[in-house]
Amino acid sequence: MNPDYSDFTGRVAIVTGGGTGIGLATARQFARRGAAVVIASRTADELERAAARVREESGARCLAVPTDVKNEEQVTRLVQRTLDEFGRIDILVNNAGGSRLGPLAGLSSRAWDASFDLNVRAAYLCTHAVGPHMIAQRSGAIVNISSNAGTSGVKGGAHYSAAKAALQMFTTVTAAEWGRHGIRANCVAAGMIASERAAAAWEVAKLDMSNLAMIPLRRPGTPDEVANMIVFFASDAASYITGQTVAVNGGPSMSGIPDE
Repeated sequence: MNPDYSDFTGRVAIVTGGGTGIGLATARQFARRGAAVVIASRTADELERAAARVREESGARCLAVPTDVKNEEQVTRLVQRTLDEFGRIDILVNNAGGSRLGPLAGLSSRAWDASFDLNVRAAYLCTHAVGPHMIAQRSGAIVNISSNAGTSGVKGGAHYSAAKAALQMFTTVTAAEWGRHGIRANCVAAGMIASERAAAAWEVAKLDMSNLAMIPLRRPGTPDEVANMIVFFASDAASYITGQTVAVNGGPSMSGIPDE
């Protein structure tokens, strides 16, 4: 009988930034596949609503743990709460991230540091905290969420692009060092994804979303389309894949002859 790679029964996943967007979509997918899920973000009310939604839809256990993932003490409490509740940690999704864009000439050192704190330090803190437990159980899957900005850069986002590039290299080195313990680490570089917050921001910025010629598939992606890759990386279907960054971005953008 072929194994069912979609079955996560008995596994425990922590998803940061789990109250909205890609994080919530990922938590819902894990729960529907039988995993117990712990979601973390700073906004307690939003997080509790998300956890209730996950539980209602899937019948799975979903624990909301309000956490500032930039704070080492709070990350330690998140990991300990997960262990107290479920006894193990099989999957860590470092999804919390983001930044406000602005030109390099006006970029303050505070904005630079804030971007690295959220997009790199937080992933380091969470990875470092779950590492001893995954090492002890000789298994684990870590999935970090990066961006196209970390691969190709974005003007107005020197801080964000550099931080996401650093996250991708952190993923590579984590995979190299911890592979001998049965731990895999991979990264998803998300493109233009139409989460609720992103769509609202595009509307405020009056971006014209009707012409997306720079994206071969001609549309933004959805949070579920990113979550699909996250769940794949965490599954046994990806048991021999580690240290990789895969773009979920609707295809490559390139110059050349115009489309007919």
